Amino acid sequence: MSTPYETILFAEDGPIATITLNRPDDGNMFTAQMCLEIRDCIERVRNETRTRVIVLTGAGDRFFCIGGRKEGLPDTKLYPGVLPTLEMYEAIDRIQKPVIASVNGYAVGGGNVLQMVCDLTIAKESAVFRQVGPMMGSFDAGYGTWYLEDLIGKKRAKELWYRNPRIPAQEALAMGLINKVVPDDRLAEETRTFALEVADRGSFALASVKAAFNARHGGVGGLARMAHDLLLRQYLDSDESHELRDSFAARRGPDSSRFGH
Repeated sequence: MSTPYETILFAEDGPIATITLNRPDDGNMFTAQMCLEIRDCIERVRNETRTRVIVLTGAGDRFFCIGGRKEGLPDTKLYPGVLPTLEMYEAIDRIQKPVIASVNGYAVGGGNVLQMVCDLTIAKESAVFRQVGPMMGSFDAGYGTWYLEDLIGKKRAKELWYRNPRIPAQEALAMGLINKVVPDDRLAEETRTFALEVADRGSFALASVKAAFNARHGGVGGLARMAHDLLLRQYLDSDESHELRDSFAARRGPDSSRFGH
């Protein structure tokens, strides 16, 4: 398969297809282009039978993904002004093949949601997981809340969103946020072994099981569309969002008198 992509890398290794977020100088943050390239790449893999498992990882050895860049989007409250993360998440959910996140560093904000949406996650020992939206003037009231609650329970999920703690890989494993932790220098090797084990299972059976798991989330797409595309866009233009973003960048406490206006 040719790889006409600018922000991601694509490689095939037998039954394993690997998609690499390729913006390491910017934390592998996804842009609108990257979201759509990942979606399109997954759709292309969906329509061939060579691949039985997809691995999603980040370029470099420091960042898996630390969220998204909204710069460059049209100045509108309509859909073109929204970072198309949902297209990327939905493509991972829809594809009948298992998707494994291989977390090679920081998975923060949308990057943590991205690994949560994947079917399985393997991470290196030094990886760190975090949700930072409310301290930076943003949020993900859809995939980022529903999937997190399913993985670690409501109380812990609320704490991650309310307090925004850094979660080391071993703690993430213990709470059920990820599946496996391996030494840093063995991540690629262990990911391949992990993926081949999954690939050796019945493709139709795996597709059916994935569909069954996803069936109970049939309503999350509609909720996320409302919260992300409509409410979030309005919130990002609010005094509260601007003050939280500006205070975070300036390393100062926020002026809470600007909240809720």
